[in-house]
Amino acid sequence: MAKKGQQFQRYTNEFKQKAVLTYVNGSKSYKVVAEELGIRNCTQLKVWVKKWMNGQSFDERRGVSNPLKGRPRTNFKTVEEERDYLKAQVEYLKKQLSKSGKGGEDITRQAKYEIIEGLRGKYPVTWLMEIARIKRASYYKWKATLPQREERFKQEQDVREHIMAIHFIHPEFGRPRITDWLKESDFLINHKKVYRLMKEMGIQSVIRKKRKRHGHTPSVICPNRLKRNFKAVGPNQKMATDITYVSDGKEFYYLSVIQDLFNNEIVAWQISKRNDLELVLKTVDEWTNKKDVAGAVLHSDQGFQYTSKTYNNRLETFGVKGSHSRKGNCLDNACVESFFSHLKSEKLYIAQCKSEEEIRQAIEEFIYHYNYKRTQKKLKKRAPIEYRHALAA
Repeated sequence: MAKKGQQFQRYTNEFKQKAVLTYVNGSKSYKVVAEELGIRNCTQLKVWVKKWMNGQSFDERRGVSNPLKGRPRTNFKTVEEERDYLKAQVEYLKKQLSKSGKGGEDITRQAKYEIIEGLRGKYPVTWLMEIARIKRASYYKWKATLPQREERFKQEQDVREHIMAIHFIHPEFGRPRITDWLKESDFLINHKKVYRLMKEMGIQSVIRKKRKRHGHTPSVICPNRLKRNFKAVGPNQKMATDITYVSDGKEFYYLSVIQDLFNNEIVAWQISKRNDLELVLKTVDEWTNKKDVAGAVLHSDQGFQYTSKTYNNRLETFGVKGSHSRKGNCLDNACVESFFSHLKSEKLYIAQCKSEEEIRQAIEEFIYHYNYKRTQKKLKKRAPIEYRHALAA
């Protein structure tokens, strides 16, 4: 068996002719002649000699058989019967070649059955099975199970239509979420089948850009109280905050959010044209007005807003403990970074907002969808607020 990357030696017809005559006219063995002429394998020389003695060309390709060679029948009762049989053979061969890209050699058994079924009205089935080298039992078994296969195809077509509809409404959904939606619609389906159908239809989810991890030097302003332990046993215990920018094609806008790490719920958010301290303080005020935040940990990066005295004094006023990521390490605040990535890839990049009003509306719609409807694997396939209510009950 040939190995990957293996290169084969090519020989000219003149060289092959010389090698054959050297062996035939001499008294040396195949192995000795092959070693003298630099042929890698003496078996190759044997093949050349055999072709030369049979009057065949050295250039005849191996592995490509003559489709008409060795036909099942050679004796016929009448000339007309032989004529009709040859017609059936030629017509079958034409259809076989049209379904294959390698001289009819790689055609599947399913395709052979379909060709026979299409020609059985013109020629006897026994002839066609002989020409196709198909057993009688296998053909009639395929024919008997045809209704079941057609019914299965209709069922898959219905699944395809539902998958396309889900993909049209939520292009950000991948195979796992589409499978969940199909099961909620009373489809008893395996995720592998969903993957196969999506692959056949050429659809996939919106793929987020992979972010590279850069080097860093630890530099802590406030203690890193989380240390990447993003799990919380209850709401309003571990919080994370950050700022990202969005654009309408003309201007940049800055979005500040606070996320509850217990259920990944967005509890407060503000948008502004300026990336300043006021934006962060407004977000904190919105959060503190809604909830009793005493004793909570609010984690952020080392941005200038989060390291200012005003910001830290505001946290101390409400009894909130500050926490900072290591300098230059976005993974220490990965939860909020992940939310921003979902927001942009699943909503903003698709909506392509053209004004501040459209951006505000798109963000508000996505945060509502994220909090109330978008299920998460971490939350046992529930939405954040649904998960919080379920545990409270």
